[in-house]
Amino acid sequence: MTAITASHGTSTRAVAYWVTTGLLAAELIVGGIWDILRIPLVRDVVVHLGYPTYLLVILGTWKILGGAAILAPGYPVLKEWAYAGAFFVFSGAVVSHLTTGKDLQELGVLAVALILVVASWALRPGSRRVSGNAGRSVSGP
Repeated sequence: MTAITASHGTSTRAVAYWVTTGLLAAELIVGGIWDILRIPLVRDVVVHLGYPTYLLVILGTWKILGGAAILAPGYPVLKEWAYAGAFFVFSGAVVSHLTTGKDLQELGVLAVALILVVASWALRPGSRRVSGNAGRSVSGP
């Protein structure tokens, strides 16, 4: 592989990472703000699914913090937790819609959000990944 090809592949991956990450972070942060404000669109879906509206404030806070963690430099372990949380939020929403049979038109948006979570996580550069020793006990088994 030539240097030009390697550079092009790296830059394409970096662009794909930042596009998916930017869209994911925007969804998390804007969605989190909407949740905290309990805008009618979001509140109506949550009530229709049978959840209490106070859950929106909790989820909204977590979404905003997760979006900020994914965008911030450093803290790779925190990023892993943020990606996991985003995956749990969006996959849980898919399951909620499927099991209740309500608001199924939302599934497309939720599927896109899940794809963004997985794509951003898979495309993240080495500097945003947990190293092989992270999370292991220093003192041994």
